[in-house]
Amino acid sequence: MEAAFLESGTNVDKGENARLSSFVGAISIADLVKTTLGPKGMDKILQHVGEHNQSVSVTNDGATILRSVHLDNAAAKVLVDIARVQDDEVGDGTTSVAVLCGELLREAEQLVTQQHIHPQTIAAGWRLARTYAREALEAAAIDSSADDAQFRDVLLKIARTTLSSKLLTHEKDYFATLAVDAVLRLRGSTNLEHIQVLKKAGGQLRDSYLEEGFLLDKRIGVGQPHRIENAKILIANTSMDTDKIKIYGSRVRVDTMTKVAEIEEAEKDKMRTKCDKIVAHGCNVFINRQLIYNLPESIFAEKGVMAIEHADFDGVERLAAVTGGEVVSTFDHPELVTMGECDVIEEIMIGEDKVLRLGGCKTGEACTIVLRGASSHVLDEAERSLHDALCILQATVKDPRSIYGGGCTETLMAQAIDRKVDSTPGKRALAMAAFAKALRQLPSIVADNGGYDSAELITQLRAAHSEGKSTYGLDMYQGKVADMAELGVMESYKSKLSVLLSASEAAEMILRVDDIISAAPRQRQEGY
Repeated sequence: MEAAFLESGTNVDKGENARLSSFVGAISIADLVKTTLGPKGMDKILQHVGEHNQSVSVTNDGATILRSVHLDNAAAKVLVDIARVQDDEVGDGTTSVAVLCGELLREAEQLVTQQHIHPQTIAAGWRLARTYAREALEAAAIDSSADDAQFRDVLLKIARTTLSSKLLTHEKDYFATLAVDAVLRLRGSTNLEHIQVLKKAGGQLRDSYLEEGFLLDKRIGVGQPHRIENAKILIANTSMDTDKIKIYGSRVRVDTMTKVAEIEEAEKDKMRTKCDKIVAHGCNVFINRQLIYNLPESIFAEKGVMAIEHADFDGVERLAAVTGGEVVSTFDHPELVTMGECDVIEEIMIGEDKVLRLGGCKTGEACTIVLRGASSHVLDEAERSLHDALCILQATVKDPRSIYGGGCTETLMAQAIDRKVDSTPGKRALAMAAFAKALRQLPSIVADNGGYDSAELITQLRAAHSEGKSTYGLDMYQGKVADMAELGVMESYKSKLSVLLSASEAAEMILRVDDIISAAPRQRQEGY
């Protein structure tokens, strides 16, 4: 029918075909990443096949994997999007949110195709189940922020749980301490820009350490001081190369070489004036985002000013934040410029490389985590793992509630839904039971990834919760059901809540689709 009035290049999938296409696309993406779930999850090799980019990365981070996969299925793109939002919002749980959404749709597919329940009825049942699950999650949450020592212990447990499924799992105690120390230095601030991660190949992961202060991987200019105390730092983003003639698109016609020398000298005078203006600010350190050429470098050396060139944009912005200064581009009004301050700037060695250390920054929260590792692939994955831990700790500082991990809360939420199913009339009860089953699939997948008998473990876990052992979960190192409170397996409440809400809302949105319209872009007419 639509073909009569649709332009060529526009396709419409209707009804069952559209719904099946959405289900298959989303479930296949969930199946792609579900083997990475849990402390015994596997890694993926991502190989770029572009003409100029054939790099390889090894990771088990759900958001990184999904971001690298080019997709043609609309529903699959929704899963990638919720994983990306989870990564931006909380930092961890990116795989869990995609897998839970896929399991919900797997259950919905059976309800729609086998039991012929309308999608709107399923969505209504899911909304009820989500409400009961959230209530159970809130009831199970623990707030220990009143006691600083206890809160630090909880943060360490959360960091260890997060790192258990990453490359850093064998050094999780060491890196959990690094991450917690770095986050607690922020003193309640949620700006992770103050925590810099510097990667240096060589050594072992265990050689990584937390440096109090800010490290800048740059060089000091020739003939300039290599250590300055009580530094006054002028941070700039300005051109320092006008000692070379740059008159683009025009020609300068002279009759002697003397005239050329005069033009060059005028350019140099202009640069000398600019350097004098910079020094007039009273700074003894000048850090520029752009290059500093030979003439201004020699002028700064004469004045005893340390000049650092080509600090990239992220470096300049972070420097301004941690030293309390501001980035400037013009130097006519020194009284309006706020300069950065730190106690000392000096060169230190990391491995065989020299880096600049800014100690005692004006905002004392600044610190740098120096990562060491055998190769760039190891360092990249270690940085992703540590970033997840830092983000989840930051989220826990914002919302200090925590919950037990190891499949404990999923089983708890599923049981809360099951109790309500018996008193819910109509077909919505079937949708609620399907929601509970999807929640139980998460610990089941974790057990499968560890090579254990998931059916046996999940039934034992359900029995333990029925007996009132509400803190029990899966011990993935012993392959049995154990008390998560004793093992110290804890997760952030905010992360788990975000997984529950994002996955169920995305699954509901995909479930309500009945048509997929693929439209080619409108062709531009000649003359436009």
